[in-house]
Amino acid sequence: MRSPEKANSTSPQSPPPPLLKSTNIAPTTSDAETAKKRQSILTRTLWTFIMIGGFIGLLLMGHAYMILLVMLCQTLVYREVTALFSLREPKNAEGKNEKDPWSKTLNWYFFAVTNYFLYGESIIYYFKHVVFSDAQLLPFATNHRIISFTLYTFGFMGFVMSLKRGYLKHQFGLFCWVHMSLLLIVVSSHFIVNNILEGLIWFWVPASLVICNDIFAYIWGMSIGRTPLIKLSPKKTVEGFVGAFGSTVLFSLVWGTYFMRFKYMICPVHELGVSAWSSMDCVPNPVFVWREWQIWSPVATVLSNILGRSITTIPYVPYQLHLLLLSCFASLVAPFGGFFASGFKRAFNIKDFGHSIPGHGGMTDRMDCQFLMGVFTYVYYSSLIRQHHVTVGSVLQTIVSGLTIEEQLELIADLRRYLEGSGVRIPC
Repeated sequence: MRSPEKANSTSPQSPPPPLLKSTNIAPTTSDAETAKKRQSILTRTLWTFIMIGGFIGLLLMGHAYMILLVMLCQTLVYREVTALFSLREPKNAEGKNEKDPWSKTLNWYFFAVTNYFLYGESIIYYFKHVVFSDAQLLPFATNHRIISFTLYTFGFMGFVMSLKRGYLKHQFGLFCWVHMSLLLIVVSSHFIVNNILEGLIWFWVPASLVICNDIFAYIWGMSIGRTPLIKLSPKKTVEGFVGAFGSTVLFSLVWGTYFMRFKYMICPVHELGVSAWSSMDCVPNPVFVWREWQIWSPVATVLSNILGRSITTIPYVPYQLHLLLLSCFASLVAPFGGFFASGFKRAFNIKDFGHSIPGHGGMTDRMDCQFLMGVFTYVYYSSLIRQHHVTVGSVLQTIVSGLTIEEQLELIADLRRYLEGSGVRIPC
């Protein structure tokens, strides 16, 4: 018999087991990019509907909630913009990056003071009948501007006291940066809030036009876009820009004409507790009153023969003419707010201003065009549309700020005598 060792040494060796082929194939780079792009589109679409739904919900809840939304947006934008300056931190004597401990504190102090001044001005202007009839609010109203300037002076003194060698260039740069941000962001938001108080339609429709233009620019650009529009935004195309212009003009006429039917949308606000379910009534601005446009006789004859019935006038509202101008601005000028923001991002070599909105970047990336549109709407409305009437609030402001107590009592006695002589019963 052979020993096991010998047997093993002389027996033929079995062939090695075949290598198992892996069934898991790593995805190619193109597949991974496609999946990532698809996920990005889904996330962006989902959050677009979430934002639109939240926007409509707050609109129905009332003016106060829309104002809070604007204040929240401006706060997030201000935080994102002022944070850009911290990308370039000063260096101490040892060459290490250090932050000035006063920077963030002063940033938000000036932000708070600016909001106090601007929103105080709005409260005094739009709610005179409340402010000047309340003895506790009267000192706030009559001394608002000197209080605001005093608060700003304290901030300026604090900034000067915080200056340090080695930080001077950074600190003065931050001071200019903050004031530029306040001008572009907080002042613009103040005008947007005024649009809300003048009537929700002056906020809702212009904001919708910007959103509509952005959506149609993306659709037309993706479908037929070939020619680059501007180097700051390589994805913007001439075809998308032109297609969005025509689509926005048509959309504005339908969208604005529909919402002008509701008093809730067109009435200026007199109390912040109203909502879409509240009963509001007011004398509408003449731009919302339907009129008849007389057709030229030869044209009217041709139209009547074609349609088989007499047509001599065409109904319209002046607001529709204003919609055409608003839509032109939203399509041709407001996008340059986005181009301006693109230049900002390129200057700091960043893709987005932040990550507060999944799929959309930061709040600044969504509000860049809205600020420009909001300021234009307020200037356009206050210059060409707003009616200036004597109101109870304006008369009360004149009485309280311009007459002595004795003169006010004399006015009350004369007014009572006049009303009684006119047969008006004065409640006790």
